[in-house]
Amino acid sequence: MRKNIFQVIMAAAAAVVISLVFVLAFTLIIQLFSLSTAAVKPVNQVFKIISIAAGGLIFIRGDKGLVKGLIHGLIAVIITYLLYGLIAQSLSISWKFAIEILLGIVAGGISGVIAVNIKKGA
Repeated sequence: MRKNIFQVIMAAAAAVVISLVFVLAFTLIIQLFSLSTAAVKPVNQVFKIISIAAGGLIFIRGDKGLVKGLIHGLIAVIITYLLYGLIAQSLSISWKFAIEILLGIVAGGISGVIAVNIKKGA
């Protein structure tokens, strides 16, 4: 039980850190090349999905990959949403947040299933 909780927490933490790195790099690219900010929200969603998948693939092992993945996806979305809201100094919950949660849960579930089925040393 403790190992499962640790895996979920570590996967979510990795997803948050990876997402922050992506967002910081993208912000730098926007600033350097004076790109339009219209693409920020869709690109951030892609970054979150990739980050959640990476966190699951790195830390989830053993059994119950789907459950661990679903939970870690949910936790990662909530933490990143709160973190980005604090950075932007605005938090607003709308139907878009529900879609974001759904995407995070699906990405986490898929990555969890894949992670537990990857053979070690393969």
